[in-house]
Amino acid sequence: MIRNYIIIYFLGAMARFFLMNSSLISAVKNRVEVSTPLNSWLRVKEGVFLHGQGIPVYNGGVYHGTPLELAISELLIRSWSNYLHIIFIALDLITTTFLVLAASTYTIKLLTVQKQERKLYSTDADAILLKEADLRRGVFLVAAAFLFSPYSIVSCAALTTTTFTNLLLAATIYAMLKGYAFWFGASLALVTYQSFYPICLLVPGILEMGHSKKSVVKIFTSFLVTVYLLFFVSSEISGGWQFLTATYGFILSAPDLTPNIGLFWYFFTEMFEHFRLFFLATFQINAFVYVLPLATKLRKDPMLLSLALLALTAVFRSYPSLGDVGFYMSLLPVWKHLYLYLKQTFLVGCMLVSTSVLGPIMYNLWIFNGSANANFYFAVTLAFNTAQIFLVTDLLFAHVKRQYHLFNGSKLEVDGQPATLALE
Repeated sequence: MIRNYIIIYFLGAMARFFLMNSSLISAVKNRVEVSTPLNSWLRVKEGVFLHGQGIPVYNGGVYHGTPLELAISELLIRSWSNYLHIIFIALDLITTTFLVLAASTYTIKLLTVQKQERKLYSTDADAILLKEADLRRGVFLVAAAFLFSPYSIVSCAALTTTTFTNLLLAATIYAMLKGYAFWFGASLALVTYQSFYPICLLVPGILEMGHSKKSVVKIFTSFLVTVYLLFFVSSEISGGWQFLTATYGFILSAPDLTPNIGLFWYFFTEMFEHFRLFFLATFQINAFVYVLPLATKLRKDPMLLSLALLALTAVFRSYPSLGDVGFYMSLLPVWKHLYLYLKQTFLVGCMLVSTSVLGPIMYNLWIFNGSANANFYFAVTLAFNTAQIFLVTDLLFAHVKRQYHLFNGSKLEVDGQPATLALE
């Protein structure tokens, strides 16, 4: 098994390295599906240049990353520019390691819960019980899914700052599953500072470690202290607090209507200005309004709750990118045991593949050829996001159905014979 991991790590690194050094990279790194005003490396370099010239970075509306990201990027560009490709590939490999560790920890938890609840299960639930070998394969597939996902590869190859965010997210999820309260709070503060929306992961973290009041206190303490330190350091780096408007204010108000794979740009291009604030609040609340109902239903499975929240924020954030989508999709093999209950796999798969291909085509027809318009491109992005919603809801329904069958039994038959759980 270790040999298999080494092979896929090597192949995943090589895929990224070859794309970074191929003629395709010039076309990939500027794609609106990959780079946004928040994660574009071109904007990072512009911010570093302005900072080096002593020009206020946040006054021009070009750079919208955090001051700490600016400081780290400046160090990388000025001192490690010849090794940027290797650094970004290494970050993706570290992210993969955290995902594998998190998936492994989660599978152990699933087996433990199954062992504890086995006496409560129906007598005919044997066919759908979890098997250690299947779960181990699921962990391996998590690594393969992230390393070979086209979404993750292009995001890394384009040197987007989503690579940093995904690393912090993976570390946060791992800390949550291991019960490391201080680590979880600190890493969640870092990833929230970086991209704002992951703050919703505070809820699954509390559910995971909420059995101990001490752990909850540790989470809030480390989170708040880390946020305070990050903001203090940021104010020192940027020379004031204007970065808040240029970063989080930019995320919330979404003034840049450059097309992307999200939903904001089209609606607010067409929106009357006097309706803008109302619909802006409506759109932004979509990323958080589902936290409470989902947490109520999935309170016993914070990891699945985390996946659902990551997927929803990838759809409803103001400036999403393919890197956000590739991250949460790489976790799906952890729930390999739910595939038997999925009903929309073919539909979702066809929608994701077709929209991933049609998106760049429609964009080029609209922007460069002038033979299409914004409606063509938005129709593709709308279908892409609809496919993600179908994927998440299908997975959640599959979880509910399996839980029902475990405790109430089921009569799964194929040609009159009892069905078995086929996970090969």
